[in-house]
Amino acid sequence: MTSRYANKFAAINALPRYKKLFQNRGVRFINQYRTAPMIFPTDAQMGMLREIDYTWGTGDRYFKLAHKFYGDASLWWLIAWYNQAPTDSHVKTGEVIQIPLPLDAIMAMYMQGS
Repeated sequence: MTSRYANKFAAINALPRYKKLFQNRGVRFINQYRTAPMIFPTDAQMGMLREIDYTWGTGDRYFKLAHKFYGDASLWWLIAWYNQAPTDSHVKTGEVIQIPLPLDAIMAMYMQGS
């Protein structure tokens, strides 16, 4: 599987205002990934996928759903991206989200937009 950090630009942060933080961590700088512009699937693209409606319940987490539906908990971000809800706290109990399938198609769609 491709990492969501593939082809992303990492910037080096060596700003003086973080000097104490760097010293505490024993480093001279840190690498930071820039926030990428998010391009979400179009209605036409979404129409080419199969979606499973899932009602968010108490204790649900994206990583649990990714493990259940994709067999890989590290792909939690695909469900978050597809639903335009970046973290678990953006989904309320009782809310219906979509699990996009097949995995290969949704991954290809993400890679085209990045």
